[in-house]
Order: sequence, then C-alpha cells, then structure tokens
Amino acid sequence: MSTADEHSHDWRTDGVRVVPGDALDTNTPQTPGMNRAAAIDHARVGAQKLWAGTVTIHAGAKTGAHHHGELESVIYVIRGKARMRWGENLEYTAEAGPGSFIFVPPYVPHQEINALDDEPLECVLTRSGQEPVVVNLDIEGVADPVEVPWVDPGHPHP
Repeated sequence: MSTADEHSHDWRTDGVRVVPGDALDTNTPQTPGMNRAAAIDHARVGAQKLWAGTVTIHAGAKTGAHHHGELESVIYVIRGKARMRWGENLEYTAEAGPGSFIFVPPYVPHQEINALDDEPLECVLTRSGQEPVVVNLDIEGVADPVEVPWVDPGHPHP
C-alpha cells in the first residue's frame, strides 16, 4: 500500500530522468590523458549519493596518476582495452576489456591506460559521492608492474 506522502510528489518532474548521450557535461575536473563527462549528479538530475558519467582515453594514451579521496569508483568498459596500474608506485597492473567492471577503492593511487594504439578506450564511470574529487599525483611508476589476476572466493587464483 502506498502512503499519502508518496503521492504528494510531482512524478513528472521528480521521477525518472533520462540524460541523452549528446547532453553530457564536460565541465568536470579532469586528469591529463582522459576526458570525463558528467551525466548524473545533483546539479543535473538531483542525485543525492552518486555521480555517473563517461570517460574516454585516446588511443595509446595514459592518464596521470591520481586518486578520488574517500569516493569509491566503478568503471565499466564499453569499448577498447583498459590497463589499470595502481599502488604507491603504480607497481600493480591488470587489464579489462568490453563488459568488464573495474572497482577502485578510496584513496588508491591509480592510472588508466588505453592498451590499444588504434582505437579509443570508452567507459562508463560511477562514483559513490557528489564531490568531484580528483587528486592528481606526481608518481613516475615502476618500470615492471606486477600483474594481478582477478580473484575472489568463487574464483580462486589459477
């Protein structure tokens, strides 16, 4: 059963919002080597707890090292091949292709790399908060990072 309070909303203006792909906002904090565009945030649709948008990394490009403060991030790869590096000296690496999800915990220094030289890396990005936190870091990174396979209790290390 619904309550009277639920019916006091104007669902036409307070309900579902659709943001067309050609209406994203590129006026967001940027990191060298990538282009972010906001789709969902408080200013655009009234979101209270999350941010979502797109990120494109040009063919063969890599971002500068950075982190996003206390925010959790999820990257979904649409097209291309992502190579992630992370750690205090970017000493760890893993790759992700179309359909893969990448989770970046709070404060983890990381770098996104387009592993392909002939096509852009296109992803959807979501974050656990509204603040556009991007802390760019001055990290050179180790020459040979350690590859980290995906492992969880249902998918143990090979």
